[in-house]
Amino acid sequence: MCDAEQSSLSASNPLLTCQYEPVLELLGDDYYDIVSAAEFPMQQLRFRNDELLPILGLDPKQVSDEHFVEAFGAFQNPPHAFLALRYHGYQFGEYNRFLGDGRGFLYGQVRGTDGNLYDFGTKGSGTTPYSRGGDGRLTLKGGVREVIAAEALHRMGVRTSRCLSLVETGEQLWRGDEPSPTRSSVMVRMQRSHIRFGTFERLHALERKDLIAILLDHVIEQYYPHLQQEGDRYAQFYAELVQRVAELVAQWMAAGFCHAVLNTDNMAITGESFDYGPFAFIPVYDPTFTAAYFDYFGRYSYANQPGICRWNLEMLQAPLSRVISPTDMEQGLATFGEVYDRVYRQLMLNKLGFGETTVSEADELLDLTFRFLKESQIGYHSFFAELRQQFHSGWRDDVAAIFPDVHIVDDDLQPTWEQWKITYFNLLLSLPENELDAIATRLKACNPLTVPVRPEIEAVWEKITEDDDWTDFYQLLNKIKL
Repeated sequence: MCDAEQSSLSASNPLLTCQYEPVLELLGDDYYDIVSAAEFPMQQLRFRNDELLPILGLDPKQVSDEHFVEAFGAFQNPPHAFLALRYHGYQFGEYNRFLGDGRGFLYGQVRGTDGNLYDFGTKGSGTTPYSRGGDGRLTLKGGVREVIAAEALHRMGVRTSRCLSLVETGEQLWRGDEPSPTRSSVMVRMQRSHIRFGTFERLHALERKDLIAILLDHVIEQYYPHLQQEGDRYAQFYAELVQRVAELVAQWMAAGFCHAVLNTDNMAITGESFDYGPFAFIPVYDPTFTAAYFDYFGRYSYANQPGICRWNLEMLQAPLSRVISPTDMEQGLATFGEVYDRVYRQLMLNKLGFGETTVSEADELLDLTFRFLKESQIGYHSFFAELRQQFHSGWRDDVAAIFPDVHIVDDDLQPTWEQWKITYFNLLLSLPENELDAIATRLKACNPLTVPVRPEIEAVWEKITEDDDWTDFYQLLNKIKL
């Protein structure tokens, strides 16, 4: 493309003329380094998230693929400086001072039509002062996986970042955990904030109480604005963060999602889920399931996620104690278990079709559901998908109408299954008949027909790597929405 054409495209590129606000940049360079993007030999758009554009006040029809490539592949005419954020973090329980954005940066911050501030964060955009000898790149497979994870979690009601774009960049990368050479990509992630627990932990290690206070005021102003006028706003912020994280991990657990790398540098100060590496959706209900091959001792196993998130919140108390009373923070942290238990219970009841209820049959049904899933080892997600598809009003009339074609041949499992059906039937009887439509609606809303477990993702990637066939990738993204 000639210079005149490039200049014309830039001037009309809606992604470059959004209402960018350098809010974090204006805090000063104690929190970041200004960096440049790498120059790539190729830019080919592989994914664009048109669902996010209206939040930015953009009409998808007015944003071309070339606009995406110019802004988020070639990184031409950026609206602001690119910021590699500085942070530390506890990684697998050990404190690491040598972190920071090593293969990405904060591209910019945009005020959405809802009044909220959103970050555009890159992944795979080149080296920074924190690359630690790495190449600063993202494999194409890693980008594909993160797009799929974020879209699936969004469909399942998880508070998550989402990918705005994925551009293949034409380089050959060498990785120990993928057949190499493998293809390269750069991704742009959109979320409320990339400020991490580890951002505060770094300032604590530097003994910069002043910078902690400045950053905390910024966080409250932008992401907890309802607390700004409160006299104890710092303590209330921490208590609300505890609640948000407890809700988030309950959402993961109900979704059957294992994040795999819950280091404190992967915990957002807004209580959002982000940065999906070796994640996995559990194939069956197995509390010991571990997604990352390098998690040798199962620290971040599926069942350990609530405890780890609580531990991360506890570690955050050290830097925040420079400005917040430890006693106040302990009181806030003490609510974690109650919030998690309450939210997880309700989310699982929702997956079974039920709203808020305190009847004893509800808790009995949950216990039987977990027992049956664990003992039978049937597909976690297929169980709920089948429940969604087979439920009908006749289930309230006759217990024999519940899953009539399911026959349990395991004698040890049969009593659990029969008791599950009886308990489900009794719970239906405890509700008014006009609640049946609401149950069907909840089942549809909470149980997607397709959840991308590893074999499905690997099948998608095989088509891409062998034939450069992206059909199954796009089809999977569409099926996730159902």
